[in-house]
Parts: sequence; C-alpha cells; structure tokens
Amino acid sequence: MFKLEPRPVPSKALTFASPLIALFITVVIGVGLFVALGKDPVAGLRMFFIEPLKSPYALSELSLKATPLILIGLGLAACFRANLWNIGAEGQFVMGAIFAGGVAMQATPDTGRWIVVAVLAAGMLGGMVWAGIVAGLRDRFHANEILVSLMLVYVAEMLLSYLVYGPWKDPAGYNFPQTITFLEATRVPKLMTGLRMNIGLILALVAVAGFAIFLFRTYAGFQLQVGGLAPQAARYAGFSSRKALWTALLLSGGMAGLAGALDVAGPQGQLTPYVPLGYGFAAIIVAFVGRLHPVGIVFSAILMSMFFIGGELAQSRLGLPKAMTGVFQGLLLFTLLACDTFIHQRLRWANAK
Repeated sequence: MFKLEPRPVPSKALTFASPLIALFITVVIGVGLFVALGKDPVAGLRMFFIEPLKSPYALSELSLKATPLILIGLGLAACFRANLWNIGAEGQFVMGAIFAGGVAMQATPDTGRWIVVAVLAAGMLGGMVWAGIVAGLRDRFHANEILVSLMLVYVAEMLLSYLVYGPWKDPAGYNFPQTITFLEATRVPKLMTGLRMNIGLILALVAVAGFAIFLFRTYAGFQLQVGGLAPQAARYAGFSSRKALWTALLLSGGMAGLAGALDVAGPQGQLTPYVPLGYGFAAIIVAFVGRLHPVGIVFSAILMSMFFIGGELAQSRLGLPKAMTGVFQGLLLFTLLACDTFIHQRLRWANAK
C-alpha cells in the first residue's frame, strides 16, 4: 500500500516541473475526450496547440487574448501572495470597461489622441473602485473577500446590462443593446497595419517588469508578501496589514480595470452585454500555473490564450461543444493542484499490517 508523507524539504525540481506534468496530463485526458466524442484527436490537438501559432494573424489574435490575462494575472498574483483571495477580477474587468467606455463616449470629432490616456486611466480607476469596495468591507467589517468580490461580479454585469439596454443604448443601433461605436481617436493604437495587435501588449510586458521589481526588489513588495506568508511576523516587524490589504486589492483591481479598458477601446470598440469574456476567472488559473511570478504568468497566459482560441476553432471546424475551452482550463487547474501535492508530500510504500 502507498501512503503520503511530508517531505523533509519541498522538492525544487517538482516546483518547476509540476506545471509541465499537469499540461501533459491535461493533453492526455483531452485526447481521451476527443476520442469519446468521436473526433480525430490529432485534429483536436492541432486546433489548440498549432493553429493559434501558425501565422502572423494567429499570433496577433493570440496577443489580444494574452494581454488581459497577463494584466489580470499580475494583479491576482499580488493579492494571492498577500493571502487575499480576490475572486472577482471579472467584475473589476467589467467596471474598467464601463468607466473607459463612459470616457470614450465623450469624444467628439475634434478630440485629439490624448484621450486614449484618459480612457485607459478611467478603466484603471473603475477596477480600483470595485476592488476598493472589497477592501473597505474586509477592512471595516471583516467581510470575506472571496464572497464579496465574487458577488460584485454579478452586480457589475447587471450594471453593464442596465447601461447598454437603457441610457447608453445607441439610438441609431436598430434597438440592439450596445453603445455607439467609439470614435477612432479613442481607440488604442495598433502595432502593425492589418493586424489587431495593439499597444496593450507593450503595456502588459511593461507591467510584468514593474511587478517583478515591485514584488522582489522593493520594501513595499516585501511587506506585502510577508504579511501574506507570516501575518504574526509582519505584525511583530511593525508592518501594516491594512496597508497590505489596500495595496494588493487596489493593484489587482487597477490591472483588471486596465484590461477591461484595453478590450473595449481595442478589439470591441463599444460596450455590449458581451464584454464579460471570462478573463477574470481564467486569470486565476494563469496566476497559479505561472507560480505567482510575473515571468511565469506570461507563459501561462499564452497557454491559456491558446485554449481560448483553440476552443473557438474546435467549435467552428470540428463541431465540438463550446464548453471544451472551460474543460481544458479546468483540467489544467485540477491536474496542477494534484501535481503540486507532491511538492510537499511524497508517496511511500507502507507494508500492510
């Protein structure tokens, strides 16, 4: 018989190998699912792992998916390192889109390109306001941030629906629930002609460098992480738990809001009820697969983006259910959690008595 027993020292090799093993197991299970659904597993895997990388256009589309995942994942990593469970990044993403859209709709034909900065800043502010509600309730009333942040997702979605079905509906939109199309001056600049890749990718990579410096090279980042790993030690050292709470949640909300602003001022170009795309929830997996490290988050965001695009292609070309995207994401998370068990535990043979 086998039993789990604690390792004397956590396995460094498994710390790095665990995501790769989890990905391999996910692929193996995915092959089984394709076979069970009567589909060619080679064609299915090609949709998820080859097609999203095969052309400049595909890479451009991949960047549009990866950018919000990187930004939101960075903010969530800061929260999780501070032992704060912000599960409501999707709501902060939506609020960022709403605030950004509100500014974008104020533009006139004479408005200069400077308004793009205001649009993105408004998006960050919207995400921070929504995360600030979570921080305030946790700080003042010790409310559970998991429940509060998650419930606020649905409030944000209802607010979005109210606006696009009501006061912000385009009067010339044939009664569709959508705002006016944002003027070109408010749209984020593209990086290449003919492709949808935009400056959001550059902002995301700059954010990766900024978070790496903040988390591992600044005193404030050290305080935040100590407060999460060892609250009693943080209090003994005189670190403010309230400051860590507000810093982590506002950072997380700001990044999610920026992602929302880049989405509506980029590929979408207007507000619709379909702004919530699931990035806020998928970014939770991105953060953990990336080991809560900014560089790791980049690679895990690319992988998750391939799942998003692969799911869309598998649906349109192979007739697979839309849910395949979520299935692959969920498989990756659960296999990662299973593999991570063996970082601190190991299997030993135990003789039955």
